[in-house]
This record gives sequence, structure tokens and C-alpha cells, in this order.
Amino acid sequence: MGHRKVNAPKRGSLSYLPKGRAARPIGRIRFWPSLKAATAPSLLGFMGYKAGMTHIFMVEDQQGSPDFGKEVSKPATVVDTPPVIICAVRAYTRTPYGLTTLTETWMKNPPKDINRLTTPPNNPNPENGFKKIEQNLPQISEFRVLAATQPRLAGVPKKKPELTEIKVDGAGTKEQFDYVKTLLGKTVQLTQVFKEGQYTDVIAVSKGKGIQGVIKRWGVKIRDRKSRKMKRGVATLGAWNPSRVLYTVPRAGQMGYHQRTEHNKRILKIGTNGADVTPKGGFLRYGPVQGTYVLLNGSVPGATKRLIRIRVPARPPRRIPEAPPKISEISLQSQQG
Repeated sequence: MGHRKVNAPKRGSLSYLPKGRAARPIGRIRFWPSLKAATAPSLLGFMGYKAGMTHIFMVEDQQGSPDFGKEVSKPATVVDTPPVIICAVRAYTRTPYGLTTLTETWMKNPPKDINRLTTPPNNPNPENGFKKIEQNLPQISEFRVLAATQPRLAGVPKKKPELTEIKVDGAGTKEQFDYVKTLLGKTVQLTQVFKEGQYTDVIAVSKGKGIQGVIKRWGVKIRDRKSRKMKRGVATLGAWNPSRVLYTVPRAGQMGYHQRTEHNKRILKIGTNGADVTPKGGFLRYGPVQGTYVLLNGSVPGATKRLIRIRVPARPPRRIPEAPPKISEISLQSQQG
């Protein structure tokens, strides 16, 4: 019986080209979904720091699953989510060229750590800012808030906060305006935005792996030991015509540190006591989780300590269990052997 030749496509999707490094370690949200007009105004996102992974035992509640009603083990990611401070409100108006900032108003006495990141306005007056927004309310198409993290309350070794935009949606523009007025200068908890059992999207920058060759970067097969010139390379760069190397040919280059969006990560649990999920000896390269945390199903992009942005799902699944999952056990086994 002769040797049968096996053909297989290379790994790695061409949809993600060019595989360049992300501009900054904070994920950028390019799309915000819309809530139904009937719902009350709400923030569409939150953020936290990746602490690490564990596994849980829960009762499978997904209708149609072969394990429905049985206890199953699932991998889970712990994200440390200290409350954020709403530092400013930004109003946008729609033009033929897209959204344009109409005006923004800052809180009085923003946190001192903000000065490590940017220079806030001197002596801001929120009342005057809200008066200007109210006068231009018919022109405003959407509101966003500038939320600052509080890394001092998390397990990350830094003081400088991250400042990100979070869209407000639901009901009408007038109701959204009344809602952001109550938020300015306040701290917002994760439970004010998300609830257990809900599906979310996760936006983050993946682990950086530097410059890698085609074997690791594209999953190309290692050539035979008797092959000519090289083993860890592509066999051919292409035909004589067209007389150039096509973009579809696997090449060496940057691998990792790319922005990625993962859809429909389910919130398994939201808690206020980090000791409930911190393994013995703490998470590797992170330590103990001290305050509020969220337990997400599966893995999320990024290295430990990286900022993870959590968003209302852009394309939620059709069938969502009504009740949050019943978790029987969270593994607290030491990660240090």
C-alpha cells in the first residue's frame, strides 16, 4: 500500500491580517450595540483586570445540551473589577462625517491620580456644562461617559488609572441626559451594569509573543529532515507569475499583542469578596483578589494584569437561560504546585 498524500490548509485566518502590534495595551471598542428604547438608560460596558483562571463545577442549564441538568466542570476566568469613577460626560452630535463631540463637562475635584494620565480642566463647573448640553439637546444623538479605573483597589502594581469611554443607551435622549447627570462624580459598581447569567463581549489585547517564524505563527508543517535549505519554512513562496509574494503566503513576523474581541462570554458569578475565588497562595503573577470580581466562562485574551473591557453583547445568543447558573464548587487549589 503506497503512501497517501495528505493536504491540509495552513492554520491562522487571513481575516486578521495585517498582524501588527496593537497601538496601546487597552482594547478599543469600535462598535456599541443599541438597547431597546423601552429599557431604562444604562451604561453599555465596564472594565477590570485579568487575575487568572480556575475551574468550577456547575449544573448545565443550556437547553439541548447532552449534559443538561448534570453537573459539569467548566474553565473560568477571574476578572478583578473594582468600581470606576465617572469623571466626565461627553455629548455627541451626528454629522455627515460621523459622530462629533459637541461638548463635555467634568466633575468637580477629579481624583488626584488622573493627573498621572492627563491634565483635567481647571475648576470645572458641571452646572454650566449641563446647561449647555440642555440648550443643545435636540442636536445630541448620544451620550458617553469618561470612566477612570482605580488600580489601587486591585492587585495590579500601578497607580496610574485608565480613562475610557463608555456609551449610555436606552430610552430617549432626555432620559439619558437625566441619567448621566446622576452619574457624574460618582463611583459605579459592576452590579449596576451587568448581572449574573448575562452574556457579554470581551475586548482585550492578546499576549505578545514577539517575532515568530511561519511554523509557530501560521501552523505550517515542519518539512522533512532531508529537505533542501530549510526545515522550518514554507516550501515555496509562490509561482513565477504574478512575480511577487502574495499576502496569502505565510511569512514570519509579529505574533501576539493584537486586539481581539471575543463574543458571548457568559457571566457565571459576580461577587464582592475576592477570597471566594482566590486560590491558595493567590493567582500566579497577580496575587489575591481583594474586592469585587466577575467570573467569566472560558478564557479571555491577554496576559495577567491586563485591562479587560466588558461590553453588552453585539450579537447575543437566541436562547439564554432565565436564571443564573447554579455553581456547586469553585476550585481554590494552589497554582504553585
